Amino acid sequence: MKRGLTGHYLPISTVGETCRAFVPNPLPPQPPLQLDDRLHTLAQNAALTLGRLDALSALLPDPQVFLYSYVRKEAVLSSQIEGTQSSLSDLLLYEAEGNPGAPLDDVREVSNYVAALELGIARMQEGLPLSLRLIREIHAVLLHDGRGASKSPGEFRRNQNWIGGTRPGNARHVPPPPDKVLECMGALENFLHGQPVALPVLIRAALAHVQFETIHPFLDGNGRLGRLLIVFLLHAEGVLRQPLLYLSLYFKQHRSRYYDLLQAVRLEGDWEEWIEFFLEGIIEVATGAVDTAQQLMALFQQHQQQIRGIGRGAASALRLFEHLQRQPVSTAPRAAAATGMTFNTAKSAFRALTALGIVTAADELKYGKYYTYTEYLALLNRDV
Repeated sequence: MKRGLTGHYLPISTVGETCRAFVPNPLPPQPPLQLDDRLHTLAQNAALTLGRLDALSALLPDPQVFLYSYVRKEAVLSSQIEGTQSSLSDLLLYEAEGNPGAPLDDVREVSNYVAALELGIARMQEGLPLSLRLIREIHAVLLHDGRGASKSPGEFRRNQNWIGGTRPGNARHVPPPPDKVLECMGALENFLHGQPVALPVLIRAALAHVQFETIHPFLDGNGRLGRLLIVFLLHAEGVLRQPLLYLSLYFKQHRSRYYDLLQAVRLEGDWEEWIEFFLEGIIEVATGAVDTAQQLMALFQQHQQQIRGIGRGAASALRLFEHLQRQPVSTAPRAAAATGMTFNTAKSAFRALTALGIVTAADELKYGKYYTYTEYLALLNRDV
């Protein structure tokens, strides 16, 4: 349904020119959403798929094993949308040795994303609601060092920004003026908590994501935080006990359509077409996450059986293997510290896993060789 403009324009003057900033109307949309049979079916299918993903996370022997690397894959994808060149291997190597293969600022941005996600989930588990306070805390971590450190981490912007183009006059979108940001974000906070009207959580997440991107409340990091907001809302509402759903891959694969639909909402009020796209993404990504988790569990079982068959040294090799499930890029010193084995025992265990073809030894670093759990990373690196 095309409702027309979903906000109003205000004339502003910034960086030496006059232009118009867009101030969105508070949610929910008016006239109300028209959820036809197709959208109802998509919403039901999306909820069922998320239910399967949540149930699987409860059945995994150790959900943190899968969560560790899956979170990092999402961090890489979300940051790549913003232009970083860091890979999943770069991030894991940085965490293992502080010596990434990509530019340091790129890897720091990805590492900050991981820290921001973990902080948000931890704070909600402590009882802090999904609120403007929490959003600012998360943003402070997201930009605490690297390229964003000078962009007022944790503070709503006091300057005008714009999206696309070289200046406000030719920008694709000019968000609300700084003096309207708090008002817009306050209305969004109310909507996240079901005010003035409660909508199904997946519909609420779809609408809230667009609204956040339209407000663009920070000087930097809005895209990454807007994608995290989806995860945080689903976790806060109890849809996912573990933060295992990430739409960055879907948005990256459909980048042009994604941006076109955001703009269509602002200019034409076509919320339903955006919701259809969003729900299709939920189904695709959640199905992929279930498939990846099942393949990883099968891979772990296969390799455990191989290791048990080596006889002498199997016990220490299995201890090392458990470590590699959590941190698939590691070194002998790091593995020894994590498992309680001696350095020499860890080295011997790495040699055993290398002989089996489970790990691959790579270049010498400051503290010696680093090793990669090759097939594990290959599964996670699909589509990255």
